[in-house]
Amino acid sequence: MSWRNHGTPPPQSGRRRSAGPSARRRMVVVVGLLGLVSIGLVARAFDLQVVRKQFYQRQGDARFLREMPIPVSRGTIFDRNGEPLAVSTPMMSIWANPSEVLDSDERIPALAQALGVDADGLKAQLAQRSDREFVYLRRQMAPAAAQAVLDLGIPGINGQREFKRYYPSGEVTAHVLGFTNIDDRGQEGLELAYDDWLAGKPGAKRVIRDRMGHVVEDLEQVRAPKPGQNLTLSIDRRIQFLAYSELKNALEKFQADSGSMVVLDVKTGEVLAMVNLPTYNPNALSGSKPGQRRNRAMTDVLEPGSTIKPILMAAALSSGKYTPTSPLIDTTGGHWYFQGHDIHDTHNYGVLTPTGVITKSSNVGAARIAMQLDTSLMYDTYRAFGFGNSTESGFPGEASGYLRIGRDWRPLEKAILGYGYGLNVTVLQLANAYATIADGGVMHSPSFIKGGDVAAKQIISPEVATQLVRMMETVTGPGSTAPQARIANYSVAGKTGTAHKASAGSYAKNNYTAAFAGIVPASNPRLAAVVVIDDPQKGSYYGGMVSAPVFAKVMEGALRLLDVPPDNIGRWYVGGPLQNVDGLVGSKPPVEAPIDDAPIDEGTP
Repeated sequence: MSWRNHGTPPPQSGRRRSAGPSARRRMVVVVGLLGLVSIGLVARAFDLQVVRKQFYQRQGDARFLREMPIPVSRGTIFDRNGEPLAVSTPMMSIWANPSEVLDSDERIPALAQALGVDADGLKAQLAQRSDREFVYLRRQMAPAAAQAVLDLGIPGINGQREFKRYYPSGEVTAHVLGFTNIDDRGQEGLELAYDDWLAGKPGAKRVIRDRMGHVVEDLEQVRAPKPGQNLTLSIDRRIQFLAYSELKNALEKFQADSGSMVVLDVKTGEVLAMVNLPTYNPNALSGSKPGQRRNRAMTDVLEPGSTIKPILMAAALSSGKYTPTSPLIDTTGGHWYFQGHDIHDTHNYGVLTPTGVITKSSNVGAARIAMQLDTSLMYDTYRAFGFGNSTESGFPGEASGYLRIGRDWRPLEKAILGYGYGLNVTVLQLANAYATIADGGVMHSPSFIKGGDVAAKQIISPEVATQLVRMMETVTGPGSTAPQARIANYSVAGKTGTAHKASAGSYAKNNYTAAFAGIVPASNPRLAAVVVIDDPQKGSYYGGMVSAPVFAKVMEGALRLLDVPPDNIGRWYVGGPLQNVDGLVGSKPPVEAPIDDAPIDEGTP
């Protein structure tokens, strides 16, 4: 009998008995899982928006938010009359994100053509720097050319505004101004000395950039730009050009190695002109050599030769032992054998007054005077005129020269120091010494800045300074060493120097430094200048023949440009002796213009 007939329930199958959780349980599980996921999402959101918010903001900003520099123009440099000597012009530099450019490498040839470079080389350059985000492709392009590159629309290519220095006077003012590097920072000359003043401080702004690197929005200015400040120099561009032109002509005429000229305003110490040859073009530095870029008037030293004699005479007059006309100094024979050495002149000048020693440039006379002076007085006078010390002009790399301490001078050394051997000076030091005499014995620190507050101090008495100018005025008269330094209608005071050059521990017989140092007008000095020409090889090598004409031509133009009235119209001479009524000049005029310096003869008498 079947179970249906007995009314008993059928037995449960094994499948029914092993069924899973109920719907309720399943619901609990699902809800629990959803809850855990929700908690995880909330925790993640909390982590992103609270715990590590700053980190992810920085990461986002790094991709779209940038702080960009605001370039500033370097200050303009003017000459004393407001003429620009150095200006900054706007340029554009092209830079790239290498990885983005390489993603569109099919466009690299067009980019290379626009940049004017080789396509394969450009691609290799980008590949080598693919781990960077910023690489310059070309600096300081003309704005129109740079814009043509940007107009190509190549991903990863961007432009940045910059400034480039331009020097309108080129090589004429190169050594004074110096130059800047590609980042517009001063490297030499006054560009370096006043770099902080001229450079200014770039600003900064925060911008949003798209994935192509283009700025889509300026957000804020982070730092205000501070443009560079202008600088007005003491240099007079007109006199600078005159000095450059005449010095260049002289070097070509006499086939000299190099030359320098410095012109100072004697009342202020301001440098009106400073020229060196050979020179270079600061607008095209790649074609220049280190020797051409050296400011020889500041960095090179020379033995001054007879241009030192007025400084010796300043000590002599200050000592009270000498006046311009006495005592008489015996140079008879033109030789003085001193401690086994021959100190000699090129002519027999006989008996000279102290002024005659200057006029004839007698080495024997100068040596005899030196040996009669107290060593301490002579040393202190040389030192007071700035020899052995920097002029404190502030020019980078200025040399101090060399002057041995007086207590260490040997007698022979003291004698030859009297006519300009045994010490080293710069052209600027020598010019400043003559400017000191011209300004009544007041020494100014040379300045390249117009109206600069420079220190001044009395070195010698005004009376001695006036006497020295009168004595040096005879040097440009007939029968003296520098008649070619004369300027029509102006009185000129000065001194020549023709020094043998040191070579291999002695002095070269056929290599000279030709110099002239002068003051104009002598009756009321306004300008002092020094011309030095190194190793003239053709024609003459005398300071009075080589350097004095350069002085005369430059000073003639400078006096006219500065509107200095003539002071010598009534006294202008055509010929005959230039001898004061009190007989300042020595006895016999030389037959020919002498070489006014020579080192001691090392041979025994």
